[in-house]
Amino acid sequence: MHDTDLTPNAANHAPLTPLIFLDHAADLYPQRLAVVHGGLRRNWAQTRERCQRMARALMQRGLQRGEVVAVMLPNVPAMVEVHFGVPMAGLVLNTLNTRLDAEALAYMLLHGKARVVLVDAELSGVMQRAVTLAVEQGLTPPLVVDVPDPEFVSEAPRIGALDYEALLAEGRTEISLPGVADEWESISLNYTSGTTGKPKGVVYSHRGAYVNALSNILEWDMAKHPVYLWTLPMFHCNGWCFPWTVAARAGVNVCLRKVEAQAIFDRIRSAGVTHYCGAPIVHNLLVNAPASMKTGITHTVRAMVAGAAPPAALIEGLESMGFDLTHTYGLTEVYGPATVCAKQEAWADLPLTERARLNARQGVRYHLQNAATVRDPQTLQEVPHDGQTMGEIMFRGNIMMKGYLDNPEATAQAFSGGWFHSGDLAVVDPDGYIKIKDRSKDVIISGGENISSIEVEDVLYRHPAVLIAAVVAMPDPKWGETPCAFVECKPGMQVSEADLIAFCRAHLAGFKVPRKVVFGEVPKTSTGKIQKYTLREQAHSRDAIDS
Repeated sequence: MHDTDLTPNAANHAPLTPLIFLDHAADLYPQRLAVVHGGLRRNWAQTRERCQRMARALMQRGLQRGEVVAVMLPNVPAMVEVHFGVPMAGLVLNTLNTRLDAEALAYMLLHGKARVVLVDAELSGVMQRAVTLAVEQGLTPPLVVDVPDPEFVSEAPRIGALDYEALLAEGRTEISLPGVADEWESISLNYTSGTTGKPKGVVYSHRGAYVNALSNILEWDMAKHPVYLWTLPMFHCNGWCFPWTVAARAGVNVCLRKVEAQAIFDRIRSAGVTHYCGAPIVHNLLVNAPASMKTGITHTVRAMVAGAAPPAALIEGLESMGFDLTHTYGLTEVYGPATVCAKQEAWADLPLTERARLNARQGVRYHLQNAATVRDPQTLQEVPHDGQTMGEIMFRGNIMMKGYLDNPEATAQAFSGGWFHSGDLAVVDPDGYIKIKDRSKDVIISGGENISSIEVEDVLYRHPAVLIAAVVAMPDPKWGETPCAFVECKPGMQVSEADLIAFCRAHLAGFKVPRKVVFGEVPKTSTGKIQKYTLREQAHSRDAIDS
């Protein structure tokens, strides 16, 4: 076939970007509801117009293509808008974790070289400290913008040079938006905890965001005009790409400032919510809510869970409420979920315990991910599908980060051998479904948030009474996992559990603080290496921990 004269041109080739989903929704369904927040209602035409004004205002402020706009916001309408308005200007969106402390946030602002910071009133205190620290460490003072929320009254002082609506008002319609010249352009920057205290900056492309947004639709068979409730933080992997997914289906973003059972059930009833995502703690919150809260929901609600495997009690509880659960797995590096435990028709007739066992697996690759596999980390050979042979979960395909910002060594290591190495150890069952067995990285996943055990250990070592500290995951019925610290004190010195926990709380975000401290000699190998596997066994034994 002689087709060398057929080349890409403006008529047959365009960069893939999720920004086109906003245009599609606004062009075809301009009057359809796009955003709900308390008494606020905006349609898709209004939403696009606001996003365009944001983009133009940022350009007028002198921001150049590829520069970073950081946002510290809960799931409010502005958080939906920044997912379009920031990249429309050729800029990179950095959604900050609202649970972090000022020191961690300052590092991210400095590392990403944030030019603009959008701040919610409730979070202004920690962000004022973070910005101050970052500037002291060399960051050029960014433009700080206050984002008021009529659904939240705060006495906190404004810390910005102007507020959000004033910024949008600056956007002049005569300014041309740059468009996306290359689908490999960066669309967002997300920070993830690893095995060290310093988070890594994961860079997403327009192409990857586009692909995963569409793959979300395929995994859920999501029909047009879904009503999506924002229980999942949009700061987490850009809400697993669902801001772009909802636009692609011209759905409704039902904003939720705080995850509370009553608020969730109220919105499911009043807005007719059809879909929501979250860590296991969110689903447990609903299952364990009083029966009076659950009345009046007559339609099917589709729920997606990632993190710890859903137990039988959770599946049974959701089914009794008329909720259909989908279990997914992924990491920040793969835009959130990148495998799904795809249900087979034959499973429906199985006993609950067997269905729970099957649904607890991490499953198979997302539709538009090229490969999710378990391989020997040394030889890269795929492990046999025997449910016994362990290897490392690896990914390859379009739902994949560009790499780690300013960290070529970590990027090369993550992509060694042409595969992304997740660090999670797993087996593959005979039906081809992946099942995680352990984590090679010492990361604790608590309420859907990653906690570096080394970061917590570093804080413990700062205490004058601590000789040796080791932190592992301890099962928790509410959060899935929480940190458990094993501490060996210096000779002749003592410290109480309460004092150590208070010490950690003074230096760490609340969710990273150990919930339990066990004192005694920490087991070590003959070479002095701490035997963490022994500690994990102890932490998983409630009797041993409580004794």
